[in-house]
Amino acid sequence: MESIQATKQRFGIIGDDPKLNRAIEKAIQVAPTDISVLVTGESGVGKESIPKIIHALSHRKHGKYIAVNCGAIPEGTIDSELFGHEKGAFTGATATRSGYFEVADGGTIFLDEVGELPLPTQVRLLRVLENGEFLKVGSSKIQKTDVRIVAATNVKMVEAIQKEKFREDLYYRLSTVEINIPPLRERKEDIHLLFRKFASDFAQKYKMPTVRLDDDAVQLLLKYRWGGNIRQLRNIAEQISVLEQERSITHETLKNYLPDVGSNLPAIISSKKQESSFSNEREILYKVLFDMQRDVNDLKKLTLELMKSGNASKVKEENSSLINKIYDEDNNHEEHLASIVEDDDEDASDVEVLGIPSKASENDSEESKRSDKYDFAEEIQEEESLSLQDKELELIKKSLEKYGGKRKDAAEELGISERTLYRKIKQYNL
Repeated sequence: MESIQATKQRFGIIGDDPKLNRAIEKAIQVAPTDISVLVTGESGVGKESIPKIIHALSHRKHGKYIAVNCGAIPEGTIDSELFGHEKGAFTGATATRSGYFEVADGGTIFLDEVGELPLPTQVRLLRVLENGEFLKVGSSKIQKTDVRIVAATNVKMVEAIQKEKFREDLYYRLSTVEINIPPLRERKEDIHLLFRKFASDFAQKYKMPTVRLDDDAVQLLLKYRWGGNIRQLRNIAEQISVLEQERSITHETLKNYLPDVGSNLPAIISSKKQESSFSNEREILYKVLFDMQRDVNDLKKLTLELMKSGNASKVKEENSSLINKIYDEDNNHEEHLASIVEDDDEDASDVEVLGIPSKASENDSEESKRSDKYDFAEEIQEEESLSLQDKELELIKKSLEKYGGKRKDAAEELGISERTLYRKIKQYNL
């Protein structure tokens, strides 16, 4: 069995972190078998090195090695890329095409970003893993393939399974052996070593002296979070090598190349908490809307009964609880105005405040009663077009006029506190 150090030299892997060494050791151990391997780790940690090690140290080393970036292939064509297609299978399929699983027969396929595979493709891949069979797009002929699959992902697979974005059975077939590559921030001793290697490579590439970091710059390098991991470190080493005239890099110079250097420990907000907060707000909004719809329906019912009977007193008695509910209940228990239905012996101005017709005087003629009844129906139709704010304003005005501007009496009439009425007066500039 090849040693870890020899493997690192062979594949250009820099670093001596124990977690990194353990990942390489596992790759060496599983290489002679045909076990499926899932490589996990953040983006930019160098996951692509593991499948190369596995293929090179396996009995398939003379077969083809194909690396496929699943996240870079459009959903509509990925089945064709992986499994091939027959002529005429879809628009543009002018000839039969062999897919990667057919071409790599006897070799190894590396499926990078396997967590991005669409669900229909996951079903096809599961069949290959279970019995080595696949169907070309547009074909009914089953084909066999002998391919070793190594997959990699930076997606948290357990969460993807819970959200039904990845099949649980496929996950367990892919992760017979799971190899995790640690992020760069957990490999403190390797960071400066990697920077020096990249700086040396770029010095040779661009034919210039190698840049070097002073002690303070090295400390900054070690403390930085490195969200982009090795890929980000390599890019920064290249930028400094090309852009800086001075070959000795100070803390201040390096800081200019590190984004968000002052906030290396960002606050992490739980996505579950955000979803929960949004869900609660949505439920409250739905409740308000349903309550409004219910109140509108109640108002329509009351209006219809008034228009049919023409007898406000009778309607009031039969629907007293409904009237109180509509006009006395408010969302803030204080802010909305409430209307109070007065007894039949109240004067006409009191009744008008409520939008209910006054009882005709006993001395009125039958013709006068009929006229009042029709006038009331017209008034109801007018008010249907008014907003709640307009109604509220109208009620306040009528109540104040009735009591000659006395806020206390007007507030009692409206069924609200004097303080609330004062606030409404200021709000409407009365």
